[in-house]
Amino acid sequence: MDITSESRRYAGFDRPVELIRLAIRGLNALAPLGDLVIRLWVANVFWKSGLSKIQSIDTTITLFRYEYSVPLLPPEVAAYLSMFTELTFSVLLALGLAGRLSAVALFFVNIVAVISYPALEEAGLIQHQLWGLLLLVPLLHGPGKLSLDHLISRRYGA
Repeated sequence: MDITSESRRYAGFDRPVELIRLAIRGLNALAPLGDLVIRLWVANVFWKSGLSKIQSIDTTITLFRYEYSVPLLPPEVAAYLSMFTELTFSVLLALGLAGRLSAVALFFVNIVAVISYPALEEAGLIQHQLWGLLLLVPLLHGPGKLSLDHLISRRYGA
């Protein structure tokens, strides 16, 4: 064995490139779990928001009438539409069913929430930005392999 081949040996691997490839394969194997965690985390945020609205519909409508300035919609319509969207699409996102549609629907609700509540403080704005960024993952990448969309696609070749 010459000096060149000896210098390439690293932690039992013939070349450092093999170690890098192994690390990449490991990360690729974990990607579906990461997609699932992101979907569940964001879905939980919107699910809880929808539940808080539905628990006191009168209060929610009052908030939409006096606090939230949703453009183009009457407060009652905006309140019910918000509840429906958050509850329905958070479940679909968690399941990974219509994953991209669910992500875009919640992304839109997130944008409307930021626009319609001018009293949102910096910490709240940062949270909404984080949720928006996390929603971009299933929106642009799809819901991942641990989803009903993936299962349906494999089953029916869609």
